[in-house]
Amino acid sequence: MSNARSKARRSAVQALYQWQMAGENISEIHDQFLVEREMAKVDLEYFKVLLHGVAGQLEALDQQIKPFLDRDINSVDPVERAILRMATFELVSRPDVPYRVVINEALESAKMFGADQSHKYVNGVLDKVAQQTRQLEIQRAPKK
Repeated sequence: MSNARSKARRSAVQALYQWQMAGENISEIHDQFLVEREMAKVDLEYFKVLLHGVAGQLEALDQQIKPFLDRDINSVDPVERAILRMATFELVSRPDVPYRVVINEALESAKMFGADQSHKYVNGVLDKVAQQTRQLEIQRAPKK
């Protein structure tokens, strides 16, 4: 995937984190990021899709993630929660993005923003979400 899209994901994780913590309107956070952050090399359209997609489908996304968590979704670290929600949105709503790309990008975000071992937790959950949401794609994928 393009570097601009990777930057869109990183920015979306930060914006979703802020949204979860502050409870502000998602459109206000979106606008705030465009004004206050360095967004020149970000795929702005994809950033918007991720941000508004997660906010608009929050309950459905949480239901998708819930069976694979070892605790309540609200007890999951806020950074990990933002990453899980965003990646689940991509797995469910963006079949044009290969599942391996979604998971790899989520792991990079977890390594960048999360706690020391959070990428392992994120990987474990997203592998199971992918098995559920991208079954055919996974079956057709060449084995490593």
